Amino acid sequence: MALFAKYSMTISEGDFVVIFVTPENKTIIQLTADGTYTNRAGKFPHSEIIGKPWGSKIFSTNKKGYVHLLYPTPEMWTDCLPHRTQILYTTDISYVSCLLDLKPGVKMIESGTGSGSFSHSLARTIAPTGHLYTFEYHEPRATQAKKEFESHGLSQFITVECKDVCKDGFGIENLVTAVFLDLPAPWEAIPSAKKAFNKNRVGRICCFSPCIEQVLETVKELKTQNFTDIRMFECLSRPQYTQTHEFPPVPLQPKAKKWAGEKSEKGITDLKRKGRDDNGAGDHQDGDNGEEPRSKRKKTDDKPEDDVVKGQRENVQALDSVGIIGSSIIPVPGDGKIFIGKTQAKVRGHTSYLTFATLLPVDPLESAESQ
Repeated sequence: MALFAKYSMTISEGDFVVIFVTPENKTIIQLTADGTYTNRAGKFPHSEIIGKPWGSKIFSTNKKGYVHLLYPTPEMWTDCLPHRTQILYTTDISYVSCLLDLKPGVKMIESGTGSGSFSHSLARTIAPTGHLYTFEYHEPRATQAKKEFESHGLSQFITVECKDVCKDGFGIENLVTAVFLDLPAPWEAIPSAKKAFNKNRVGRICCFSPCIEQVLETVKELKTQNFTDIRMFECLSRPQYTQTHEFPPVPLQPKAKKWAGEKSEKGITDLKRKGRDDNGAGDHQDGDNGEEPRSKRKKTDDKPEDDVVKGQRENVQALDSVGIIGSSIIPVPGDGKIFIGKTQAKVRGHTSYLTFATLLPVDPLESAESQ
């Protein structure tokens, strides 16, 4: 059974599958033997999905549309999950995971389970030997999150508890190395979070706060509790899209065509005259005023041909050899394809401020003396 914590090559009955229509239209379903998924394109029986490789493209029964079958990663779950609260998105999730130094084996605390968006990413990051202790004060949300973790195969990595940590604390001491607080008043939970940190390891904390006033109160409490390296960040994502545009040759207007032909022919003649060889080969004409032919004139200097003139002559000869000079077509450089970068018109705005701090380990000698 393919779950969030495991991977299989093909889709099986009971698996969760992300139905991808467009980047803005995704949904997640659990497959059953007699189930059917329906959208505007038609019906997609689960029996035709089971056994397909991940990433497959399948058509509806009426052949009027298709969908792609994607694996349920935490990122996909963030895009598809039922919102019970405001959630963290990939931009903040990745940054928090990096600065909290999360990796397999880490034991950490999350307060404010909410819809479970961040919890899924945390469980994948710290698995298989780490553990997440997540707290939610709202009982229905805590119960629903626990059910989802069990059905997604993550219960072995996550412990859910319904508790108001601002009043009652976490009830954990000398265990974790990372804490994430998504609370209305995170400063009230910081003293309890300090007790939860492993005294012999560097501890890192992050507070997720929508308002700058919350950040100010949090920083005051962090300083009071002897946290160091206090920093605050705001993550904004500006997606860039690349497109390939093909530019076909552009036909000239009649006047432009005539001008191009005249100028091109004149340019070829002038360059050929400038680039004649030392033996006098090339175009020449006898003067009507009795002057000797140009090919017999004595050169006044032996200065070699200028590099710029030589390059121009070679370019013109190359274009003339393929019939470009004097034609009514303007050639496009290269293969006629140009890559253009474009910024997404609507950019997701402010979500919250991320306040980070570090708690240094207690000196073992000092700790022994105090005891």
